[in-house]
Amino acid sequence: MRCELPYARAGMKIGLLGGSFDPPHRGHVHISQAALKRFGLDEVWWLVTPGNPLKENGPAPIAKRMAAAHALVDHPRIKISDFESRMHTRYTAETLEALFKTYRGVRFTWLMGADNLAEFHRWDRWTWIMENIPVGVLARPGDSISARMSPAAKRYDFARLRGASRRLLPLAEPAAWCFVNLPMTSISSTELRAKTGWGS
Repeated sequence: MRCELPYARAGMKIGLLGGSFDPPHRGHVHISQAALKRFGLDEVWWLVTPGNPLKENGPAPIAKRMAAAHALVDHPRIKISDFESRMHTRYTAETLEALFKTYRGVRFTWLMGADNLAEFHRWDRWTWIMENIPVGVLARPGDSISARMSPAAKRYDFARLRGASRRLLPLAEPAAWCFVNLPMTSISSTELRAKTGWGS
C-alpha cells in the first residue's frame, strides 16, 4: 500500500476531502474535479480516515480502501493519503492542526458534500474548523435544502461567498465558505456496499 505523505510547497492551494471512502467511487472523483475547477485549487487530497466517529460501524480495513482509491483515481492533481492514520488523529480539527504544522504556508480548503454541512454542528470543534480554514460545500442531489437550513449555514451566513467570488475561497480569511450546486451522480458508498458486498 502506498502511504507516503503528499508533497506541497508554501503557497499552494490544496483542497482536503476527508472521508471513509468505504468504498471510493466515481462520485468522489467528480466532486474532486469540480472543486479543482470551481475553487481554482492546485490539488485535491483525499484524506482516507481510519474511522468515522459519527458512525457506529467501522469501515473496511484502511489498506483495502487506500488500494481501491489508488486503483480508481487516474488524475495527476488528486492525491490519496492516510495522513490521519500516520498522525493518529481521530477528529477533523485534530487532523487540521497536524496538517497546519506539517505543511507551513500551504493554503488549505476543507471540502465537503452538502449532506455533511447539514450535520456539521455535530462535529467535534466545528466552530473552530469554520474559523480556521475556508470551507467549500459541493451540493449532491437532494441535499441542498437541509444543508442551507443547517445550524452551521445559519450561524456563518455572514461569511458565505457567493457567485464568482467562490474562486477566491482558497485565499479568503476564515471564516469563509461557499455553496456550489453541481450536476452530480447520486451514487453513494452505502449503495455500492449493498450492491457489491464491499467490506463483507
